[in-house]
Amino acid sequence: MSGMREQIEEHMEVVGSCGMHVGTVDHMEGDRIKLTKGDDPDGGGHHHYLPLTAIARVEGGRVVLTMNHEEALRARTM
Repeated sequence: MSGMREQIEEHMEVVGSCGMHVGTVDHMEGDRIKLTKGDDPDGGGHHHYLPLTAIARVEGGRVVLTMNHEEALRARTM
């Protein structure tokens, strides 16, 4: 898991296992990915977070999650 953490860079797209957009990396914060405010589905301009444990792999300049985009959107925290 720590090897993937070092591969994650700002502005990488985060996608679900289905390939659908979940968010964009703002930066890493501890053991979580902080997503940009622009990806707040409520339009409230809030950052949301996903745990590193949700990452399946980093490839092609994207972070691919272990869950589909609908599950990921429900799993995000503020």
